[in-house]
Amino acid sequence: MSVFSYKQRNNINLVIIIALGVLIAYSLQSIFSAILSTLVLYTIMRPAYIHLAENKGWNKRLVAIFLITISIILIVLPFYALSSMVISKISELRSNEIFFKNLLVKLQHLIPIKINQELIQDGMNRLGNWATQLFPSLISSAVNIVLSLLVMYFLLYFMLIERKKFEFSLIKYAPFREQNALRFGDEMRNTTYANVLGQGLICLVQGSLVGLSFYVLGYKDPIFWGVITTFISFVPVLGPPVIFVPAAILQIANGNNFAGWAMLIFGFVVIINIDNVLRFMIAKKVGNIHPIITVIGVIIGIPLFGILGLVFGPLLLSYFILLIKIYETSTLASERLERIKTNNEHNEL
Repeated sequence: MSVFSYKQRNNINLVIIIALGVLIAYSLQSIFSAILSTLVLYTIMRPAYIHLAENKGWNKRLVAIFLITISIILIVLPFYALSSMVISKISELRSNEIFFKNLLVKLQHLIPIKINQELIQDGMNRLGNWATQLFPSLISSAVNIVLSLLVMYFLLYFMLIERKKFEFSLIKYAPFREQNALRFGDEMRNTTYANVLGQGLICLVQGSLVGLSFYVLGYKDPIFWGVITTFISFVPVLGPPVIFVPAAILQIANGNNFAGWAMLIFGFVVIINIDNVLRFMIAKKVGNIHPIITVIGVIIGIPLFGILGLVFGPLLLSYFILLIKIYETSTLASERLERIKTNNEHNEL
């Protein structure tokens, strides 16, 4: 006969479960971004999978493989190709000391302020190191990249082909009532669409406009700066000017007044305001994420996930706020039920 009571055994089991859960979570911290990527891709692919596999009756495994292949072609390969291009270009700029010295001389003629060249150059080197670390290198991080992709697509494959079991388990073990769990799922879907698809579309449009305007006005490396603008545009309002304002000032310093002023006017009138127009259109379809949440999320996400933190940071913060709302709703409902129960007991007395 056990020396522990029924309640004590349950408490001991709970402690063991929590300890093992913490240990497992700690062990999985290196692939946490892969797990989060899996949830994001599942949310995005879910409607297409339901349409093809369940509504049209296609083979579930083939549909899952088809969607995974599409994501590799449209997302993974372009992202790492662009990352390699950005890393090589940053390394090239950092090694070109003559370019930066000429640049500082031109800026000193344009702005009547004494510039500490050593301080500026040291700052540029630090900025280059930081920017290079943000982007995953296909050579130095090949093993981690392959491992993360394998884990991500392995989980995604089984989550898709066993969609109903997966979602039933989520509802069953979620610490909410069923209606709140379903509400959380809907809100999570809308939040993911707004953060990933909505904000991604805005960034792609702004980056394309910057690259196109650079090309038309004769700026160097328009594709490179368009890609950089696409990534930086995840920071609302502040993103694109970080690229086109210094570029325009440099053109003015070089005597290309038309190219400089045209870029400034086009940037502030069109590129920045297209953010508001697209955000308003997206808000009608899938909801909107407040710019404050996006900025704070980026600050949180970049140290954790590198360049992917531009997406995952705002997403995590949005999920956190959503959980608080669900908790608040559950608490208010419990308090109402408790008051009703208390009133009934008083009436019976």
